[in-house]
Amino acid sequence: MIDKMRRIVRAVSVQQPYASKIAAGLKTIETRSWYTKYRGELLIVSCRLPPIPPAGYALAVCRLADCRRMCPYDVGPACVPWSSWLYAWVLEDVRAIEPFEVIGRLGFFNIMVTEAQLMTRM
Repeated sequence: MIDKMRRIVRAVSVQQPYASKIAAGLKTIETRSWYTKYRGELLIVSCRLPPIPPAGYALAVCRLADCRRMCPYDVGPACVPWSSWLYAWVLEDVRAIEPFEVIGRLGFFNIMVTEAQLMTRM
């Protein structure tokens, strides 16, 4: 019965290998050139390009806890060099999920999922 329960979640596309690093808990800050007021559940989708497997799949669910200017001490958790013009999206409660195919988009986008799709991967 749980598979039939569907809901909309907000998603964002992240290039590989960074999407996989988020799913593995190795990257806890995503950097973007734009600020967002959104806080809450976020589905991490790996971009199709570059075609680094698993490209084009939802890989993790997390909570976007904060968005602020990137600081030099964010370099490690962001897995990218410091840049004063980037925003640091602080990701918490990251859970890897069983990958499922998703066609990503620029910016935030909404997708319909089942609760089973958002369950933590064992």
